[in-house]
Amino acid sequence: MRVQFSRFREPTLAPAILGLLLGVSQPACNMLQKLQKPESKSEAAQTVQPGMFTLTPDQLSHLKTTVVAKASWAVAVHTTGTVDWDADHTTQAITQVNGPISRILVDTGTPVKQGDPLLYVTSPDISAAVSAYRKARNREAFNKRIVDRMKELLDQGAVALKDYESSQADFNDAMTDVQNNLQALRIFGITPQEIALAEQQGTAIATELAVRSPISGVIVQKLVSPGQVIQAGQTACFMVSDISTVWVQGHIFDRDLPTVRNGDTVQETNPSLGRAFQGTVSYIGSIVDPNTRTTPVRIVTHNPGGILKKDMFVDAVIHTGTQGNTIVVPVSAVLRDDKNEPIVFIQMEPGKFAQREVSIAGQQNGLIAISSGLQVGEIVVSDGGLFLQFAGSIQ
Repeated sequence: MRVQFSRFREPTLAPAILGLLLGVSQPACNMLQKLQKPESKSEAAQTVQPGMFTLTPDQLSHLKTTVVAKASWAVAVHTTGTVDWDADHTTQAITQVNGPISRILVDTGTPVKQGDPLLYVTSPDISAAVSAYRKARNREAFNKRIVDRMKELLDQGAVALKDYESSQADFNDAMTDVQNNLQALRIFGITPQEIALAEQQGTAIATELAVRSPISGVIVQKLVSPGQVIQAGQTACFMVSDISTVWVQGHIFDRDLPTVRNGDTVQETNPSLGRAFQGTVSYIGSIVDPNTRTTPVRIVTHNPGGILKKDMFVDAVIHTGTQGNTIVVPVSAVLRDDKNEPIVFIQMEPGKFAQREVSIAGQQNGLIAISSGLQVGEIVVSDGGLFLQFAGSIQ
């Protein structure tokens, strides 16, 4: 007994997809019907050529073309960057004496001015330095009186010249000691008012020393706690930064290196902030990152109101100012293939079009710069290229 099976042909999905995508446009639908069903054998023979599309006059009326030309092109390099503190205006506040912290006056985020006290340290180093300064001042005053007395005696012939000169040398040594001890107080950060108070004999010597802000800015890091014993010249107490400017650390590829220069203006944006920031390229690295194959670039950026924060990401456009006579086409003329590579459709002959891969080099003012793939004078489809691309995908 023989069993016969009927063969059913699986229906193709292309017409259904085509109808759904282009149903909103009757002219486009008519064009696709004509492409799928040529009116004559000669027309069918022409459409089987790979990548070539032949359109009727009616179909051509729905396309727009433009002639490839050159334009003066300001080169703009696009990159991303990470916000960092301005290292030229960021520093640590470090004490010059040993001892425990007695008081902390500021916290993270506190704005400070240069010379403002940040904390106080109780240290025997202060009392020793003030005591040495007082003794030096007493010795200076004592030797000054001896010199004055010896000068009077010398004028009267009561003492020898060498005795007067000896007293003058002792006075000079006393003044040197005063300057040395005064310099030590200044290194500790003691103010002139505190020094004037220390010169008063018989007053108590304060053992607290203020650690003062070396610059004006904002406390961006607090590195100590109350009661902590700190070491002279080693313990960093605070990080202070002038956040009116920040550094944006960006990266540029090899192809963009020849066009970027120090001093180029940069516009930076962050979608969450809703505004643009202005910066300037201040440094271009001399090495290539082995992981990203990019060269670091530093952008000094104005930061009004401290809106930009450390480690925030921004998009940056470097305006190199380089003017180039570049081949350009409208943005609508450039499409993407299934490999996400840029393509355009070229008019090979009247009514005949072909797909071509191109290389792009930037976009601005509704135009795209083409670095390779097109020549001046060629005709490209500027509007309607999506119809040709879809028609080619279903053939």
